[in-house]
Amino acid sequence: MMQLKHLNIQLKDVTVSESGEFTGYGSVFGVEDSYGDAVMPGAFQRSLSEWSQKGRLPALLWQHKASEPIGIYTEMKEDEHGLWVKGKLLIDDDQLAKRAYAHLKAGSLGGLSIGYVLRDYEYDKQLGIYKLLDIDLWEVSLVTFPANDEARVSEVKSQLEAGEVPSPSNVERALREALGFSRTQAKGFMAKGYSALQQRDSEADEDALDSLKNLKSIFAGK
Repeated sequence: MMQLKHLNIQLKDVTVSESGEFTGYGSVFGVEDSYGDAVMPGAFQRSLSEWSQKGRLPALLWQHKASEPIGIYTEMKEDEHGLWVKGKLLIDDDQLAKRAYAHLKAGSLGGLSIGYVLRDYEYDKQLGIYKLLDIDLWEVSLVTFPANDEARVSEVKSQLEAGEVPSPSNVERALREALGFSRTQAKGFMAKGYSALQQRDSEADEDALDSLKNLKSIFAGK
């Protein structure tokens, strides 16, 4: 399941040339976002190595639309701060890229956002955050706004309907966004209910499992 993660950027953090080249960060390490996730150093290393073997880099898209590439990335690497990217907007050949370039220069774009598949994570009980350890990076987009909250709820709903187990961070987000749980309430539910969902053969956990299954009917009303 493709997921999105948004990072606010400011012009002082992004260098843009007259030829349409720009540099900046698609993700920063160790910073907790509003959903309790933090991308950890090394999370992109495996994926970047696999892209290198292919002789390519993840796509440069407009607003996460696969049908609207606006340029290419020429360099992408992890440093001590995060995922550093260097891209080139095709401003001479693509009107949309030219438009994106104008907005980037004006500061009217809201940020960079990565499209990825999460491969490994761990929950830090002491910090109360999900540490994202291994990410399959597919694209880095220029975006106006952060990823839509309703899209996250739809992800959980579709996974439940398919009989799949959503990632814990997605379930926690949906509890807060769709049901109005406080962060403390959502984390409390996750500490007991989500572990039960993963232990399908434990009779002692049947009540907690049923509670999560009931989320399917709740989300169906969204």
